Amino acid sequence: DNITDGGVYPIVSDKGVYRVGAVLLSLKNPVKIIGRTDNPIFEPETSYEKEGQVPNVVFPCGMVLLEETLFVYYGGADQVVGVATIEMKKLLKVLKQCKC
Repeated sequence: DNITDGGVYPIVSDKGVYRVGAVLLSLKNPVKIIGRTDNPIFEPETSYEKEGQVPNVVFPCGMVLLEETLFVYYGGADQVVGVATIEMKKLLKVLKQCKC
């Protein structure tokens, strides 16, 4: 079960790897989840994300939507800052597949 006792989806796997998922919230009721990724959309892959002060960590710090691309700024292994991109259309398509 991916739900903790507090009802929060964990961001760290049972192997100690920090991953990133996404949720889509209702505009009218922002506590209502209307979309969610079933699997992580972003996880440590490169050496600078896997090796460092805290290994196997990617942790989003902020994001910017430029035209149709979402730029996600993140910390890697608590040592570097990086940016990952995804097309907003692609992310929304995945989020809307959720049977929330």
